[in-house]
Amino acid sequence: MALVVATFYKFVKLPDFAEKQAPLLDYCNQQGIKGTILLAEEGVNGAIAAPRQSIDAVLAFLRSDPRLADLEHKESFTDSPPFDRLKVRLKQEIVTLGIPEVDPNQQVGTYVSPQQWNALISDPDVTVIDTRNDFEVEIGSFEGAQNPQTNSFRQFPDYVRTQLDPTQHKKVALFCTGGIRCEKASSFMLQQGFQEVYHLRGGILKYLEEVPPDASLWQGECFVFDQRIAVQHGLAPGTHDQCLSCGCPISDADKASLQYQEGISCPHCFDGLTEDKKARQMEKQRQMERMKDKNTASKPS
Repeated sequence: MALVVATFYKFVKLPDFAEKQAPLLDYCNQQGIKGTILLAEEGVNGAIAAPRQSIDAVLAFLRSDPRLADLEHKESFTDSPPFDRLKVRLKQEIVTLGIPEVDPNQQVGTYVSPQQWNALISDPDVTVIDTRNDFEVEIGSFEGAQNPQTNSFRQFPDYVRTQLDPTQHKKVALFCTGGIRCEKASSFMLQQGFQEVYHLRGGILKYLEEVPPDASLWQGECFVFDQRIAVQHGLAPGTHDQCLSCGCPISDADKASLQYQEGISCPHCFDGLTEDKKARQMEKQRQMERMKDKNTASKPS
């Protein structure tokens, strides 16, 4: 049975967010949901997977709160479970920028639909910025987009302060995986004096879902934070695996590198691998291989 993968977020004031944790966790467990839902005073953010009936039930449960009645979600499908377990967590932020005064509930950039996005980023007067982390950008991005080369979203404000100027970059277009990082990024940039800040509504995932490949300006694949690793146009599964040591997506070319050793290192983490971590990863890999051999031996012939 194909599983539905639903992703959603909404910035909305939830002063009682802590009280919502237990009933939401209980209901998700009843429905057999796997994935992660984050609750904070500023809103909700989630990525979950289950059969259709269970996903619909949980989304209806969330929307039964009048503050979340218009909660939007995106869907894709997979034949294998993308999450191992369920987590409903309380957080300071549903996406961590580290600047509490940045509030998308107060101000946010101008939303641009996937159908309007190509025209916007093809305008030579528009500076196009990928707000995601460097390892995400490496496997796919929009043609001509700037890569801030950040390792975490917390570094994005420093990139804006040091590399961008409101008097020179008068039109800015932002994009990210599902749209949530752009909400905070655009709010921050408006605070910094940028006048025209646009962002892709629904993020890359919505663009890949709605824009056909022959009309697309997207190049490569889109990293997703689950066991699918990456997706392509139409949200079909991508071709990347994941390094079990550092978590970065790895291509067939990466796996052909002399710096790649399954479960231990890849070209992204090889240079920073200490002897201690290498030993730990080698032991983990041995344990996984023993478990795999045990499971294979226990299967009826």
